[in-house]
Amino acid sequence: MYRLLIQSINNLFKSFNMRLLLLLVASWAVLGLTLADSSYNHFRLPTALRPQKYNLRVLTHFEDPDNLRFEGDMKILFKVLENANNITLHAKNLTIDESLITLRDTSSANKKNCVSGTEVNAVHDFYVMRTCEELVAGDVYELTVPFAAELNRQLEGYYRSSYIDPVTNKSRWLSITQFEPASARLAFPCFDEPDYKAPFVVTLGYHKRFNGLSNMPVKEIKPNEQIVDYIWCEFEESVPMSTYLVAYSVNDFSHKPSTLPNSTLFRTWARPNAIEQCDYAAEVGPKVLQYYEDLFGIKFPLPKIDQIAIPDFSAGAMENWGLVTYREIALLYSAQHSSLADKQRVASIIAHELAHQWFGNLVTMKWWTDLWLNEGFATYVASLGVDKINPEWRSMAQESLSNLLVIFRKDALETSHPISRPIELVTEIQESFDQISYQKGSTVLRMMHMFLGDESFRSGIQNYLQKFSYGNAEQDNLWESLTEAAHKFKALPKSYDIKRIMDSWTLQTGYPIINITRDYSAGSAKLNQERYLLNTQISRAQRGGCWWVPLSYTTQGERDFTNTAPKTWMECSSSGEVLPKTITGLPGKDQWIIFNTQMTTLYKVNYDERNWKLLIDTLTNGDFESIHVINRAQLIDDAFYLAWTGEQNYDIAMELLEYMRREREYLPWKSAFENLKRLRGIIRQTPNLEFFKRYLQKLIEPVYEHLNGLNDTFANIEQQDQVLLKTMVATWACQYQVGDCVPKALNYFTAWRSEQDPDKQNPVPINLRQTVYCTAIRHGDDADWNFLWMRYNNSNVAAEKRTIMSSLGCTREVWLLQRYLALTFEPKQGIRKQDSMWAFQAVAYNEIGFHLARDYFMNNVDFIYKFYSPIVKDMSRLLPPFSEQTFQQSDFDDFRNFVSEHRSSLKGLEQAIQQTLETMLTNVQWKERNYDQVSVSIRSLLDKPTE
Repeated sequence: MYRLLIQSINNLFKSFNMRLLLLLVASWAVLGLTLADSSYNHFRLPTALRPQKYNLRVLTHFEDPDNLRFEGDMKILFKVLENANNITLHAKNLTIDESLITLRDTSSANKKNCVSGTEVNAVHDFYVMRTCEELVAGDVYELTVPFAAELNRQLEGYYRSSYIDPVTNKSRWLSITQFEPASARLAFPCFDEPDYKAPFVVTLGYHKRFNGLSNMPVKEIKPNEQIVDYIWCEFEESVPMSTYLVAYSVNDFSHKPSTLPNSTLFRTWARPNAIEQCDYAAEVGPKVLQYYEDLFGIKFPLPKIDQIAIPDFSAGAMENWGLVTYREIALLYSAQHSSLADKQRVASIIAHELAHQWFGNLVTMKWWTDLWLNEGFATYVASLGVDKINPEWRSMAQESLSNLLVIFRKDALETSHPISRPIELVTEIQESFDQISYQKGSTVLRMMHMFLGDESFRSGIQNYLQKFSYGNAEQDNLWESLTEAAHKFKALPKSYDIKRIMDSWTLQTGYPIINITRDYSAGSAKLNQERYLLNTQISRAQRGGCWWVPLSYTTQGERDFTNTAPKTWMECSSSGEVLPKTITGLPGKDQWIIFNTQMTTLYKVNYDERNWKLLIDTLTNGDFESIHVINRAQLIDDAFYLAWTGEQNYDIAMELLEYMRREREYLPWKSAFENLKRLRGIIRQTPNLEFFKRYLQKLIEPVYEHLNGLNDTFANIEQQDQVLLKTMVATWACQYQVGDCVPKALNYFTAWRSEQDPDKQNPVPINLRQTVYCTAIRHGDDADWNFLWMRYNNSNVAAEKRTIMSSLGCTREVWLLQRYLALTFEPKQGIRKQDSMWAFQAVAYNEIGFHLARDYFMNNVDFIYKFYSPIVKDMSRLLPPFSEQTFQQSDFDDFRNFVSEHRSSLKGLEQAIQQTLETMLTNVQWKERNYDQVSVSIRSLLDKPTE
């Protein structure tokens, strides 16, 4: 049967004289197709059938570079839950020979059936097969469907990738899958929804010089009797899993083995000339996996796990069960070329993907509405994992603050969305892979962990995982398990349940600002809450919203920042109204209070003016380190957000920031720079730029000198986040010409250019390369630019290539910026599609390049859309420089008109476009309202004598 099948499929590419159905769903033309007898038009699959087992065979051809392709067949065992007269699967861009489809009832040898015809629902990618006889409820059928397709270039489905062999200087091809969220249908016909779980038996056919990898270990390898030097590689039957987690690859990679005490096979794969960069991943992966087995109370369910670095990969990484795929920059680490930030990123991403082996793979959301159950958990648990294996990094605090800083901005938009949101279209699924699902999901889980305590939280998630193992769940299932644990360990009163608390965070958009008005004579404070929005034109009455907020706080007398458990709660009525809250027992007029100790909860805090003044006095004149480092970062961020929307005067924010001349910790500086970056985006387009530059020099110089400037002192730094601080301060110091930063950077770069072999010898300190490269290109000429471009093309390390890409955009030469924009979208020039955003953003964030990049985008939007299609969400990554740096009404009007005129070239980006326009509008509002006030504040601080 299979020999005839292969012969027939091969003929598909030569002849059209048979009954074929070519599924080309992704084009505009098919949206107008008239579908005969197409009565079912719901976006979800019909529920009459359930898969029991998939048997997939795929033959991959690399012989002809101009015709890379695959073919195969899918045998599906499915059970009929209710009588039906058709079989509805997902299939997209597959060539299927109808005449070779077979159907048999396995429940009885006497029952025969067949497929009488087929239909396509192009909107939902349905492939409908009408059956000759009615499918009988309770019976199990076997369906065999042959298929063939091109090994595409689109970075989804089953696609091609390549790398250059350094010996022959020729392309070496490989194949890989990327099925999440809805692209398994591009590789084989299937029930392509997450709750249609079933075991898979995968068999790969390929030339014997290659390796075959899939989710499970190899069971058997045997010769292909029809094709010389080809083999069939059959893998063990998998556990039940969703189609988006199936993975396989044909490649000529090498691997690094690791050992685990529990005998789980662990391997890390990469192209042969990058295998030495796998050492760190091969070390950290098993450590994290063992930590998770203890945390979750469940052994890793599979006998092996492979992680593989793919040269061309759109997602950062993908958690396929037992075969985790990564971009090279997410998995590979070179001690000679990768910074500490690069190393932390590798550890964090590995920890994220391995967390998915439980949250997402073992227990999967029923539908994409609850994607955050996968991504929020993996993001949060990854921080726990990295903190466990590298406590010296203090990564939990770093990640928690980073997530909060992102969400405070993103979720303050009216066009944001809830964590759990309705999903109907594939484009909506793709849009859900955003900061709300990841960072906000992680943030609310951290909040819950803190108010439940470790014992209750761990018990709840362990029960949840055990109860729904190999199945699917909704967020209410998680709430039930956690409520049970909370009451068991008395972490919550019996009258409280997790669902009521957490639904207020997952089912409504945004987060609250809590206004605190103290009565100093009575020792009390009144609290109220409302949604915080950047758009000040939206009235308080329109904002609405009520959140169950765990309230932790400390006073100047206590200074107890270690106790993050809530002392009380802000509650909501059954109808969702805010219930008034008064807190008593507070100190008098000479002591401050701080709410939200260690920022365990997602809310902004606004105090009365006296409390702000007391806090500023401690920061600028007192023992500022007695306030927890995370809360120092919080005070900076809160003050600037409140000033942004007019809740406070900018004098408060700018006066508070003056204490930063004393600050030597990473987290407050990260918070400060994030807020100064927004001011910079506005002021650099105004006559006050010189004053702002002098202000920054005055602010940054003390910490720059404390860190020994650009001197290579990294080997002597014991506290690892000080490395990150030095890296961050150096970037700002060179940009604003603090001290000897610029000449020191130029000296480093000149020394590098003088090396006989600059690709092997680089005297620039690894953690300062981004700063040095950018500074040299900003102050250099085209010879410097060409030198760095050559280093990019010669580099074998993904992290180094990204550093160079970002630096090439720092030039002030217009013609070089225009050249770089053109190179960005021409893959043959060396910038891979997945990396194009970094090059584009580098130009767009350059004050000279901003309008060049914006004009390039607007003039070439049709081309750019096709460049990223079908993964158009990647195009949305080009938009942040526009939203963050547009403050002129005319620029906003131009972009809004552009969007209106080019909707067809922005299809699938609706959410990103709405948020871009709203951010631009709030920027314009800010400039009209606050620019003069900020300018006066900066000038007055410049006149203030330095202590």
